[in-house]
Parts: sequence; structure tokens; C-alpha cells
Amino acid sequence: MALRERLRMICCIKDSPHRISLAFAIGVFIGMSPFLGIHTVLGILVAWLFRLNKLATIIGVYITNPWTIIPIYTFSTWVGMKFLGIGMIIPEVDWKHMNLSRILNELSPILKPFFFGTLLIGTLSAILSYIVIYRIAKRTNG
Repeated sequence: MALRERLRMICCIKDSPHRISLAFAIGVFIGMSPFLGIHTVLGILVAWLFRLNKLATIIGVYITNPWTIIPIYTFSTWVGMKFLGIGMIIPEVDWKHMNLSRILNELSPILKPFFFGTLLIGTLSAILSYIVIYRIAKRTNG
């Protein structure tokens, strides 16, 4: 679904501009969070808990998709490394003896910058998306 279609869907929601924007922004934060694999469930759960619009939240969650997740996570990890003062890390991977324990061990040096970076970029993106969607929803819904 194209970005314009998603924005049109958000603007047609019958709710206040604040609540629409908040639901979308929370979805964006969750979508960019390091909790890959549970974004959708987490988005629905948070929307349900705070009585936010589930559609707006899920549209925000799906800001990350198979086409955007790698650039977003790569950029976020790079930002995390810069903020934490960590130099370039390229782990050597022994593909012949790969298992979950080895993967976690080999990737452990980038986990901290990954978590920090995704949470930072997710927060900044959520704030920016709130502002943008609020302005659009205010103009559309009055």
C-alpha cells in the first residue's frame, strides 16, 4: 500500500487529530523498535491498552516492512555506534558451525548500539510523525 493511501486511511478515521496522531506515532515507535517479530502484536496490544485507534497504530507499525527494515535497522545501529563512541564492528561469522548461541555471541558487540539506536531513532521518528500527522489530520478533520 502506497504512503498516500495510508495517509488517506488515517485522515478518514473518526477521532480527534491528537488521538489519531498519537496512535500513529506510537505505531511508528513500535515499528522501529528492536523487537522484530512482535511489532504487530505489540502495536495491537498497546492500542488496545490505551484505547487508541488500532488501524492508525498498525499503519504506523508498518512503516517498517521487508523493504525498509534493513536500511532502518542499519542506520539506527550506526547512529547507536556513533552516540556510544563505538568504532566499526564487523563480526567474523563461522557459518559452518552456526547456531543461536554463536549468533548471539558473534553479534553481541552490536546489540547495545542496535538497541540504543533503534530506540533513539524510533523516538525521534515518532515525535516527527506525530507533528506531521497532527497537521494533516487537523486540516482534514477540522
